[in-house]
Amino acid sequence: MNWQKVVMRARRCVAVMLCFACVLQGEVMVLADDVALQLSSPSAILMEASTGTVLYEKNPDEVRSPASITKIMTLLLTFEAIEKGKIKLEDEVITSAYAKSMGGSQVFLEEGEKQTVDTMIKCITVASGNDASVAMAEYIAGSEEVFVQMMNQKASELGMNNTHFIDCCGLTSDADHHTTARDVAIMSKELISKYPQIYDYSKIWMEDITHVTNQGSKAFTLSSTNKLLKQYQWTTGLKTGSTSTAKYCFSATASKDGVDLIAVIMGAPDFKVRFSEAKQLLEYGFAMTRLYADKNEEEIAPISVRGGKREWIKVKPEGEFRYLDVTGADFSQIEKQYTFLEDIEAPVKRGDKVGSIEFFLQGKKIGSVSILAIENMEKALYIDYLQRVVMSYLL
Repeated sequence: MNWQKVVMRARRCVAVMLCFACVLQGEVMVLADDVALQLSSPSAILMEASTGTVLYEKNPDEVRSPASITKIMTLLLTFEAIEKGKIKLEDEVITSAYAKSMGGSQVFLEEGEKQTVDTMIKCITVASGNDASVAMAEYIAGSEEVFVQMMNQKASELGMNNTHFIDCCGLTSDADHHTTARDVAIMSKELISKYPQIYDYSKIWMEDITHVTNQGSKAFTLSSTNKLLKQYQWTTGLKTGSTSTAKYCFSATASKDGVDLIAVIMGAPDFKVRFSEAKQLLEYGFAMTRLYADKNEEEIAPISVRGGKREWIKVKPEGEFRYLDVTGADFSQIEKQYTFLEDIEAPVKRGDKVGSIEFFLQGKKIGSVSILAIENMEKALYIDYLQRVVMSYLL
């Protein structure tokens, strides 16, 4: 008998029981300890992306140098600018002398060279181009300095309390440029949740771009720095990073059976360890979890409103409900319960909460989704009441 395997299984069983106890108490869910997973990297975290549930952590709030995983924030602000209509994928970005001067990983953009935003995103995501990152920062904000201010502002908004950026690509070794595994997971979650189109770039293994300069045109091959794309079939992204100060870092994303995981490794001793330990975390997460999802697509009958110009108002669920389970629960036992606010009175604005859908598993509430008004309801005036009286007699 392989006693090592028996011990490992026993540890996992204990981890699940502890996790279930934490769930009952409403605490953070941490499924494993460092002994069970045997990670050599000094800092790591495993998070389920749709719910934000933390499944594993090791020194997650230890401040460390992030190297090129800094670019996750650069990409987040890039997609945000696209969403707001400030820039378009087809826009041409001109490389400045400063952007060209970036060392480290680069795609060798020349001063004055034009590339589309779409190509620049590929250069950043696939090949981790520092030059492309700075070129995009300058295009969006006018200068890298202003862009970095935007990065820090976004970090603050996301609750990345132990993060501070001083450049947009992570090339610096300055101690003032720092983050944590937890904060990296938070910004990774924001990126993949709000802008899933990032996967169109982060899944690229190899692709050619064309440099067009005064010297003519030449092809350049972008090769992914994310070797997990070839090593683990469920991989979807996201970003690697390494410097002598940061050592080897990685924010890895993967998706399987509806579960989206983020595994962050920081300070790994070599590039092989960062990939193997990220894969180890992802495999552990998929083995231990199942996701229940309800899109709440059923139609809800209009509800009554007192004192409004009309008697009824249309409503709908705010969105999908998701529940991450680690106990092997029977999802067929999940029940939904609709509750509405009492005596809803006009005026009501579109988007106002008027009730909720509560979900129960074996009698225990596991979450809820708000029910929102989908139209405005103005307060009735005297003339509105008069019209109702007249109409009642006519009908």
